[in-house]
Amino acid sequence: MENLNTGTRVHKITANNRATCTISGVNDVLSFDEHEVLLQTSMGMLCIKGKDLHVNRLTLDKGEIDVDGKLDSFVYSDTGTGGQKSESLMSRLFR
Repeated sequence: MENLNTGTRVHKITANNRATCTISGVNDVLSFDEHEVLLQTSMGMLCIKGKDLHVNRLTLDKGEIDVDGKLDSFVYSDTGTGGQKSESLMSRLFR
């Protein structure tokens, strides 16, 4: 789903019992393992941390992802880009 005014994807997180979540507005999956999922969303970088994390469904055409496991935190980075890629991942990590 896209926002008709700006052309960007609508970003939404739905979490159920800290065990599953559905996220829309995903532009790219930068990395994932059993402890962390790093996403580029229409609202900036999103880091999901937890235990036994699994990516169940990934549809980048629609910008959606489903994650399950023990969800501990959702943290957005303050890149100041409004969700657009202007710097490389490495330059953002090593500021």
